[in-house]
Amino acid sequence: MRSGFVALLGAPNAGKSTLMNQLVGSKISIVTHKVQTTRAVMRGIAIHENCQIIFVDTPGIFAPRRRLDEAMVTTAWGSAKDADISVFLIDAERGLTDDIITIISKLETIKVPVVLLINKIDQIQRDQLLELTAKLHELYKFDETFMVSALNGDGCIDFMNYLSAALPEGPYMYPEDQISDLPLRMLAAEVTREKIYLRLHQELPYASHVETEKWEDKKDGSVRIQQVIYVERQSQKKIIIGKNGATIKAISTAARKEMSELVEQPVHLFLFVKVRENWGDDPDRYREMGLEFPTG
Repeated sequence: MRSGFVALLGAPNAGKSTLMNQLVGSKISIVTHKVQTTRAVMRGIAIHENCQIIFVDTPGIFAPRRRLDEAMVTTAWGSAKDADISVFLIDAERGLTDDIITIISKLETIKVPVVLLINKIDQIQRDQLLELTAKLHELYKFDETFMVSALNGDGCIDFMNYLSAALPEGPYMYPEDQISDLPLRMLAAEVTREKIYLRLHQELPYASHVETEKWEDKKDGSVRIQQVIYVERQSQKKIIIGKNGATIKAISTAARKEMSELVEQPVHLFLFVKVRENWGDDPDRYREMGLEFPTG
């Protein structure tokens, strides 16, 4: 019996969240076409060949512009250093960009085995893939290399076989039927945040934050969930609500449907939008997300 932590590290939109959801076999981490969707550390738990693998989906690493950005990047590196194995994901289609080279230059600070995982291999030609792999190995001596498609699962079994043999011996850390260590309240908040990202555009999703304020199990077997969407300005509140409440209604409908599937119970969802100026500088919001508040 084995168990251990595997950190997924990489640039924004490398496919970390898609990969974790694929390997766990359930949607744990939100996935959108926008960059920097993952803010807090999300953990997904899978069992393979008598090994419990705890995947840690970290925020994408990029050049921070705001305090929240700084907290996300610091958290990603910290998770990679604390894991038993770190996995560096790269988008094969995007190739070897300057931001990838910058991240690789800092991999030496991670004192655990670092595995290279090239994702989206179905998007490029084989000769391009081999050339990219060779260039990456010139930059860093990775312990192992795997080529996968996180979206359709190609190559994932070989990757799981490696992890289940490489992680340390020891008892399982979580019950066998558990697929995440996140409280349902936080998972529900992530569901609503995903629907905001999918519905709205430009900078607004990044200026919003969702918290589950109340969770009440009703006698009829349903759940009453009350959430607050925080934004930084009154004008943003109007956009989220939309004309005659159309936008907030669409967000609520989509979120409620997914939450019902998540908890396997009928969900009554109530969303409220509040303006909290500079919430990105509020230590309490960072604690809610499981991030360390940057003091520098």
